[in-house]
Amino acid sequence: MTEHLFPTPETIEQDKLYLEMGLSDDEYQMVKDILKRRPNYTETGLFSVMWSEHCSYKTSKPLLKKFPTEGSHVLQGPGEGAGVVDIGDNQAIVFKIESHNHPSAVEPFEAAATGVGGIARDVFSMGARPIAALNSLRFGELESERTKELFTEVVRGIAHYGNTLEVPTVGGEIQFDACYEENPLVNAMVVGLLEHNEMQKGVADGVGNTVIYAGGATGRDGIHGATFASDDLAEDSEESSSAVAIGDPELEKHLIEACLEAIHSDALIGMQDMGAAGLTSSASEMASKSGTGIEMQLDHVPQKDTDMNAYELMLSESQERMLLVVKEGREKEIIDLFNKHGIEAVTVGKVIEEQSFRLVHHGEVVADVPVDALAEDAPVYHLPAKQAAYYEEFQKMDVAVPEVNDASDMLKKLLQQPTIASKEWAYSQYDAFARGNTEVGPGSDAGVVKIPGYDKAIAMTTDCNGRYIYLDPEAGGKIAVSEAARNLVASGARPLALTDGLNYGNPTNPEVFWQMEQSIDGISAACLALETPVISGNVSLYNQSNGAAIHPTPIIGMVGLYESLDHITPSHFQAAGDLIYVIGETKAEFGGSELQKIVDGAYTGQAPSIDLAVEKTRQTLLLQAIQNGLVASSHDISEGGLGVALAESVFSDKGLGFDVALKGDPVVQLFSESQSRFIVSVKPEHQEAFENGMEDAVNIGRVTDDGQVNVSVNGEPHINESAETLSTLWKNAIPAKLK
Repeated sequence: MTEHLFPTPETIEQDKLYLEMGLSDDEYQMVKDILKRRPNYTETGLFSVMWSEHCSYKTSKPLLKKFPTEGSHVLQGPGEGAGVVDIGDNQAIVFKIESHNHPSAVEPFEAAATGVGGIARDVFSMGARPIAALNSLRFGELESERTKELFTEVVRGIAHYGNTLEVPTVGGEIQFDACYEENPLVNAMVVGLLEHNEMQKGVADGVGNTVIYAGGATGRDGIHGATFASDDLAEDSEESSSAVAIGDPELEKHLIEACLEAIHSDALIGMQDMGAAGLTSSASEMASKSGTGIEMQLDHVPQKDTDMNAYELMLSESQERMLLVVKEGREKEIIDLFNKHGIEAVTVGKVIEEQSFRLVHHGEVVADVPVDALAEDAPVYHLPAKQAAYYEEFQKMDVAVPEVNDASDMLKKLLQQPTIASKEWAYSQYDAFARGNTEVGPGSDAGVVKIPGYDKAIAMTTDCNGRYIYLDPEAGGKIAVSEAARNLVASGARPLALTDGLNYGNPTNPEVFWQMEQSIDGISAACLALETPVISGNVSLYNQSNGAAIHPTPIIGMVGLYESLDHITPSHFQAAGDLIYVIGETKAEFGGSELQKIVDGAYTGQAPSIDLAVEKTRQTLLLQAIQNGLVASSHDISEGGLGVALAESVFSDKGLGFDVALKGDPVVQLFSESQSRFIVSVKPEHQEAFENGMEDAVNIGRVTDDGQVNVSVNGEPHINESAETLSTLWKNAIPAKLK
């Protein structure tokens, strides 16, 4: 389709073609008011992608302002490719999480793979070398062939891209619930490391400076991907496979090295990944941030398909592409640098004084719009919120303790629940130890990567329980942040900051918007209480089909710091004779729990309660005890309650077991999902010092060397099983379902 065959501006308006491109009637009128004329086809496309929810956050922006984003250690908060946090010694970590949900429902392998590639580019565009990757995945129940295929292909795609990049995948989480049946969630996170003076920003400063395109050629893959991600997933979504881009991790490996060499040249002014909305977003955002304009010669853009028109070139989301602004006259040295790494780099434009986004193709100006109109002036919607109809009913429900006749049998069932069961089938496909700096890989509370040359390391985790947020969005938001921090503290790290992947249904539904509003309030409150500011993130809305939305699922990706490698704490029991403690009060709290799912087949009632002051105190005291060398192992208590946490603590190759004695209601003590709790083991010689410094810690038993799991409640035996038997059930649960 050549330029002159585009629909005319009159036809676009008359036939309302802009609706198909993602603009509403009111938004199209806004575009006309800005331009003081009708936009042509290419210009309509530019506005449609830049004003999509995926790029502009037009419905979520008012809520995102609630997040605390500053701290003494925050070097860069939201607004750039990724956030940056100081870790001392003139070093900083760079990290962000991003979703690839809609594409993964259509092309799970390619979409998951490019999700890893895209978030890696966000990190190295800041000047940081990627040193670790994580993910957070949600699927329907692991029963249907479609869900099994989605799960299998998503994991394969993540492994393919991450392993080829040689970026270790050190952690993550996977949960299964019916609400994700049609709308899987695929959130990828990457963490990078840089020196303070290496930090880059995506700016287009300096009138007359040159715009350089570097990386893979532009094709027709991924066109309108941002718009596709900003609407409900249609029943015929398979037809949207053209909106899914195809990745090349081998090319990205070379691109990383070229970009990280380029940052040391004073010829480089700014650099940004061509992510969602491709050339359009990267160029317009860089210019808008600098108060400049950009003129691009589209004939110079490398193309892998023939006869591409301006619309296709600007909206393509082909992968492995970067946009750089370079000092005028210094182009050749940057181009030669990229060529040395096997990367094509060409001049495609220049920075202009006029704050305009001007595109020239075949000698004709095919688009000329104010740059801020694209990047900054998207409409912002303050949508109505309405308390979900079920919420008040759930809040009024009395606490119901599910009936459990056989605790041993129930523990076995819980350990085989896909959300609780071992995820080794998935993470064994990932290279967790690439580059040789991984101290703790997947399967623990947090992944740990050491900083070469220093006695320090960073811990990383991803967390969110969407069931709690469904039942009580505000409490659930607090829990999501608290559990992420709890995982880091249990591992011995001090939480620093977080990135969020906010996954919700259709925000124009007042009940969904209420879920967003309330959960963001809860997240914000927990961030303030735990001193973990939000430094980056991503919003993914319209995760619903056939009128049914997913559970609100704001994924929390959190990073913490070890000031000494000695503080790295395992989650498994370490030696027979060690004392076992539970930190925190156990109450009858089963709303949204795994036990409720097994017994009732639904989630109702109140979510677990959480007191952020108590959470902060327990985390602080436990971290002090770990740093003082008083703790042999530490594990947070989450899905499945204490029974599952105890069992997981002996799922290692040490042949250990435990004898534990509890008091109270057996079901509550073993399977409640009360918050702010840890299970720790302590050497006998540290007992007095640990108990003196740790409030709310109760000694419940000892680690044994017989490989037996023994739990009595009120003096009566309730669980007596072989740790090996339980471990086998736990490890084989997911592979058995995939056969």
